[in-house]
Parts: sequence; C-alpha cells; structure tokens
Amino acid sequence: MVTSTDVKVPKRILNNLIASLCAGVVPRSGAPYIAIGRNDEIAALLENLQTVAEGGAFCRFLIGRYGSGKSFLIQLIRSHALERGFLTADADLSPERRLTGGSGAGLATYRELIAHLASAASPEGGALPLILSRYFVSLKNEIISEGALPSDVDFSRLLQKKVYKMLSELEGDVGGFDFARVLCEYYTASLEENEERKSACLRFLRGEFLTKTEAKNALGFSVSYIIGDDNWYDFIKLFAALSVKIGYKGLLLFIDECVNLYKIPNRISREANYEKLLSIFNDTLQGKAKSMGVIIGGVPQFLEDTRRGLFSYEALRSRLCDSRYTELGYRNLASPVIRLRRLSDNELFALVVRLYKLYQQKEGERSPVLSTEQIEHFMSCALGKIGAEEMITPREIIRDFLTLLNILRDNPEASFEKLLKGMRVVPPEALAPQSTSEKAEAPAKKTVTIFDIEI
Repeated sequence: MVTSTDVKVPKRILNNLIASLCAGVVPRSGAPYIAIGRNDEIAALLENLQTVAEGGAFCRFLIGRYGSGKSFLIQLIRSHALERGFLTADADLSPERRLTGGSGAGLATYRELIAHLASAASPEGGALPLILSRYFVSLKNEIISEGALPSDVDFSRLLQKKVYKMLSELEGDVGGFDFARVLCEYYTASLEENEERKSACLRFLRGEFLTKTEAKNALGFSVSYIIGDDNWYDFIKLFAALSVKIGYKGLLLFIDECVNLYKIPNRISREANYEKLLSIFNDTLQGKAKSMGVIIGGVPQFLEDTRRGLFSYEALRSRLCDSRYTELGYRNLASPVIRLRRLSDNELFALVVRLYKLYQQKEGERSPVLSTEQIEHFMSCALGKIGAEEMITPREIIRDFLTLLNILRDNPEASFEKLLKGMRVVPPEALAPQSTSEKAEAPAKKTVTIFDIEI
C-alpha cells in the first residue's frame, strides 16, 4: 500500500499545486515537491546560476513538446534561484507581448517581467518596492553607524551621495544616468516620506510613462529616456547590475511561450523579434551583459522550422543548430539549446507515486485508497496507448491520474477497475505497417514494463 508522504507541504502551496496540476497548468510555487527526473538538465542550469553569481551571463533555450515539462523546469529553476539569493523575473509571450513590435508589444513584455520581479522574501512577484525599500533601510543604518542621525540637516545629502556613488558605474550605459537619478529621487522621497514622488519613481521604473513630458510632470525633472519598445532590454541590464549592488547575486529572466513569435504572420515583424533575440543572445555570451541569465522556453517548431522558426534566421540557425557529434546520439548539455527528452517509464511512475502521496496529504480521509499494484496497472494502461513510447507527456499522465483520483473521491460507487477497463492497450508495433516476415518475427504482445521504484 502506498502511504502518505513524510514531507509536509504548507496547505496553501499544496492546494494551489494540486489545483494547477488538475487544470494542466504549471504551478508557480511548489514545483520542487513534484520534481522527478531532469537531473542532468537541472545540474547544467544550476551551474549557469553560478556563472551569474560570479558576474557572468548566459542564455539558454529549453525546447520540448507541449506538456513535456519545459514550463515546469522553468518554475523549478526559478525556485532554486530565489533560494540562492537571486532576483527573478518571468513572462509568457502572447500576441500582445513580444520582444519588439508596434503598439507597445515589447514594452508590455517589460512590464510583465517587472510585475513578476521576485525575491526570496516576495517569491510570487511584485518585489520592486520591497527590494528598493530594504536597500533604503540598509543605507540609513549605514549612515547612522557613521555618526549621522535622520534628523540632521545633512542626512539627505549623505544619502544622495551614497546612492550616486553606488550607481555611478551605471551612468555610462544607455539610460543609466536617468535610471540612477530616478533611484536617487526615490530614496530622497522615502527619507522625506513623500509617497507621491515615490510612486512617480516606481511608475518610471515600471515603464508606465508614455512620453517624456508625462514623466517630467510626475517626477519634477526632465529625463533623456523613458522605457519603451526600443530600449526596455537596456533597462533590464541596468536592473541586473543594480541587483548585485544592493546585495543580490544577479537577475534571471525566464521567457516562456516563445512559440508566439513563431506564430507572427508578418515576416518583417517576426524577423525583428528574432533580431532582438539575437542581440540578447550575443549580449549574454559576449560579456556585454553582466550578472544576468536568460532562459527561453519554446516548442521544437519555434526552433527548427526553416520557414518561420529561429532556423529561418541564419544568424540564429548557425548559433543554435546541433553539431555533427550531437547527431550521433550524444547529448551536449553545455550547448545553448537543451532539448527535453521524454521521461523514462520509471520516472513517470515515480511522479505518479509522488502525486498520490501529495493528494493523500491534501484530502486526508477523503482520498481514495490505491495499492501499489493499482498504480502500476494505471501506468501500464497509460503507457500502452498508441504512440505512448514517443508521445506521452508528464502533463497527460498527471491530468489523467488526478482526474481518476477526483472521480473516485466524488463518486463512491465508482471503482478503479471499471474506470481503467475501457482503456485499450495497443501494441506499439501496430503504429507502422510491417512486412510478412516482420509480422512473423514480431512478438504477439507488448512487453510489460517492470517498475523498479521503491515506494
């Protein structure tokens, strides 16, 4: 009999985790509790985090079919990064959010990234005010330790001096002077408890001003730049540099659902987005960006389609295509592209067992009771479907299993055997036509998978 897990998950996280998985959605928190497999990929990406912590940068592409686990892996690495003292920002692209484009599509992506800016103290996002406020407190304490008091006339001047000294290295970058001035104004307004000016500074940093005149009226001084479609990535690099100066190890960007770039119908607009992606790739790997990592998620068509995908843009194709040695069947986890393999049968079985334990923890006495043999039966049926050896995905397995548990919980008259009775198991040999000699030599039945996971 499968027993309840020893690891106790906080109730709020557990409820959100199960609800998200039932809907086929990647949970924003709680991913480490159901992490199975992908050890090599995780190790490679964690090594990249160390590169960022040492002042470097990287850009990675996670490529996998829908439901293969790329979005889950992104959330898992995001959780690891927050635990290790990084700032993270993530966004899903959509028809309204691109890397560049008319009608503010690039700016919309920037705003989404800043809205989801997260730290260990604010893992769900919206961390910008908290990050700046915590540093403001540390600056005040530093000045007080040097003998000054907040009531002193020179306290504001000393605060400004420290902020400008800290940000002086940023002033040579695009938008760096305005970025530093707005931050200095934010800290001065914090000292004076002027909430209106603080709000105006945050609006600038979030990219909410559409014109320089609007920014001037709100801030009280002129700026040379406002954040827009053309320069939002430059301000992301400034945030990465700032993150280190205020005590974090760096900034990680997670950009998912990049298939929406592949779907852009206009060739010129699509190539403009690929050119922006190329500039990000070059910046991170040529040393122009520091203390920053970028992880991009997409499906194989987004990468490989030579008509509309990244491979249609020669500069990207030459950088991202597989080498001749990879074609021999060997994996290269140091490559910019990480292709997600199908989880093994045993890894999928371990995932289902983990889910069942978490489901038991959530539902308690309401949870259906399943034996190890019954879970093995479910997996044999799931893996016996046509094409499962190549096409089965963790999302499909998870949704089917949780649906099964929910039906058993809500329908006392239902039985496990009846629910699985209609699942037809078809030998994989039936997928392709065979010659007469092949049929004679082919086994009559599929070999049953023996699960060797210890429960």
